[in-house]
Amino acid sequence: MSDTAAAPDDALRKLEAIRQSIDNIDAALIHLLAERFKFTQGVGELKAANGLPPADLDREARQIKRLRALAEESHLDPDLAEKFLNFIVAEVIHHHRRIAGEAE
Repeated sequence: MSDTAAAPDDALRKLEAIRQSIDNIDAALIHLLAERFKFTQGVGELKAANGLPPADLDREARQIKRLRALAEESHLDPDLAEKFLNFIVAEVIHHHRRIAGEAE
């Protein structure tokens, strides 16, 4: 017998409502990431056209510091926020290198 079958109906309704909220947030995150990558595409094109390097270590350090502080204010683990940003930045740099025609 599954845990779901044994759970009271009220608990199942609450669980479904919470999961729906999580699904809505996940959808919003995907839309926000898509919008962010539209802007970083433009940054990559601008950098490539002007001979600027794909990575900007000073900007990345500032962003990490800023997002860690925002995470703390939001009661989110700052390490998680930093890992998330590092993943996004790595993807952005990969895209910028591709736009500039650089070998990976």
